[in-house]
Amino acid sequence: MNVPRLRHPEKAKKVDSAIPRKPKWIRKKKVESEEYYETRRLMRDHALTTVCEEAACPNIGECWSKRHATMMIMGEICTRGCSFCNVATGRPDALDVFEPGRVAAAVKKLGLRHVVITGVDRDDLADGGAEHIAQTVRAVRHQNPNTTVEVLTPDFLGKGAAADVVFGAGLDVFNHNLETVPRLYPTVRPGARYYQSLRLLDDAKRADPQVFTKSGLMVGLGETMQEVRQVMDDLRAAQVDFLTVGQYLQPTAKHHPIDRFWTPEEFEQLETIARAKGFLHVSATPLTRSSFHADADFKTLQNARRERLAQRS
Repeated sequence: MNVPRLRHPEKAKKVDSAIPRKPKWIRKKKVESEEYYETRRLMRDHALTTVCEEAACPNIGECWSKRHATMMIMGEICTRGCSFCNVATGRPDALDVFEPGRVAAAVKKLGLRHVVITGVDRDDLADGGAEHIAQTVRAVRHQNPNTTVEVLTPDFLGKGAAADVVFGAGLDVFNHNLETVPRLYPTVRPGARYYQSLRLLDDAKRADPQVFTKSGLMVGLGETMQEVRQVMDDLRAAQVDFLTVGQYLQPTAKHHPIDRFWTPEEFEQLETIARAKGFLHVSATPLTRSSFHADADFKTLQNARRERLAQRS
């Protein structure tokens, strides 16, 4: 008899937390167009996993209807058990050597001008999956020479110089999310270290100053405005170009409870503060997610950099 694998075994014994009703500015109409189903079929045909589905993204209908999908490589099982995340936790399967080619083929069929490639944490691998990520980037480049590539990577904690392999793959955007403020790491990201994540972003910029660097935060986990402002300062010290801030939404009763829903006015305030601190681009709305509107955001980043350079000349 096959025993079904628990999606979140590390959370099974946690006390349930009531999921509060979403305010009106969070609710989103379900979108299921013909293009949505075409995108879903394409992902199934190429045996690909998307973070859109695994992380239960609220924007999946809008993105897939525009034939935009964020590929999640290295399997659908993560070795970490972050309290906010809906991705399954456990012992991952072996890497699929054919996956980079399938991702590249799907990007071509979707006609993506900009693709976001993310992946689960693979603490079981000596390099944390760095070479697999790099191979995927190179495969996409080979089949789609005019497509810009953004990666959203794990932190490579304890993997030495593994991240250098990813930095050298030929990126347009390097993204790694800090997710929350340092004080909350022990409960929100217990397997991660705030300053390791910050250093990773700094290393990416030092490796190639022309690559755009990007990071994201969730609010609603119990952080304060002052703590968020300090994280912004830390990111700017690491020369991060682009900041995303969105509302945390609790996937299940076993996940980290929602402390509160930040209002649209507070998100506008966050964007104003972040822009004043010098980020090239900021996206701060309740439904902002790392790869939401990533193609348009990349163009905005390019234009902002050109304008800033022109001002300095």
